[in-house]
Amino acid sequence: MGERMELPKHAFSAFFERIGDDGRLLPTHIGLVAALFYHHDCGNPHRHFHASRRKLMRFSRIRSIATYHKCLSELVAYGYVEYRPSWHPAKGSRFRFIIRTEGGVNGQD
Repeated sequence: MGERMELPKHAFSAFFERIGDDGRLLPTHIGLVAALFYHHDCGNPHRHFHASRRKLMRFSRIRSIATYHKCLSELVAYGYVEYRPSWHPAKGSRFRFIIRTEGGVNGQD
């Protein structure tokens, strides 16, 4: 009972540490990142995924469309997320986390 089981480090560990150390980010940014993380494919952290603004706003508790777009544009500008908007009502916009690894950004040199 005194032994602690070591859990493997998740691919996003360094990404979340980077977010936690960034003083520019507010709770709304963190909520939006959590919503994006919830909607992405956990099997491959470098892959693009789709999510709708409505679902992201509901999950992150952001009530204003202006606040959502401000937070998202800042996450893009700060180098945390790639974003390609979609105006298709069912498909949602395209996102990808920018994860810095030993091999460069998203595993590339």
